[in-house]
Amino acid sequence: MNAPPPFSPARSGGWGRRLLIGLAVLLALLVLVAPMGVIFVQAFAKGGAAWWAAITERETLHAIWLSLMTVALVVPLNMVYGLAAAWALSRFRFGGRKLLATLIELPFSVSPIVAGVACLMVYGATGLLGGVLERLDLKVMFALPGIVLATAFVTSPLIAREVLTLMQTRGAEEEEAALVLGAGGLRTFLSVTLPNVKWALFYGIVLCAARALGEFGAVSVVSGQIRGETNTLPLQIDLLYHDYDGSAAFAAASVLTVLALITVLLKLLIEGRESRT
Repeated sequence: MNAPPPFSPARSGGWGRRLLIGLAVLLALLVLVAPMGVIFVQAFAKGGAAWWAAITERETLHAIWLSLMTVALVVPLNMVYGLAAAWALSRFRFGGRKLLATLIELPFSVSPIVAGVACLMVYGATGLLGGVLERLDLKVMFALPGIVLATAFVTSPLIAREVLTLMQTRGAEEEEAALVLGAGGLRTFLSVTLPNVKWALFYGIVLCAARALGEFGAVSVVSGQIRGETNTLPLQIDLLYHDYDGSAAFAAASVLTVLALITVLLKLLIEGRESRT
């Protein structure tokens, strides 16, 4: 008795395929496109001049600058951490390896609010290292360093996971061959390992930048939400909205949305380039 042929979407009923595609498009429109469309409609409801005046207001400009500065500092930190962690886990066997792998995933399980409070308990004035930092006249909490630390914690697994997965998939044969031919560890990493994982690294960087731009919970705790000083763009949007300045809030939200769309475009470009190579 012949076995039934395997299921193939191409041979399935056309109505079912059209139904699934229609539902996916409908959900995308309702959940993704419609909210973003409302943001831009509301942002320009009073005209382009009002939109420009809102985003060039001093506090909003400072929030945009602070968000971009945070991304510029967090991404390199997580890039170094991600590469080091992925290299250690994929190429070496050592005691505590499983613990390190678990710690890398930990920020995904911890609420951003909890991460912010944890940073406050360590680096705040009454925290574990608060006295030491005060004697050294170093301000971490309610300043840029605290924002960077909290954001780096929340986004730390993104680059490490992307690079680690590809390193484990490719194996270590090419690196072992380079070592046999006389290349040192650093040269092997720069000439063999890094080129092999560059697309995973770029992909992780884009994800990290997008997550850092939109981080709210952890930053809201460690920043103190000081107007014009420690408010990042998400915090500024929240502040304007609760000040009943909806026009300015949507204008600032439109800037954040554009930045997010740029990261999505970069992600698509990287995926396309990776598939071609």
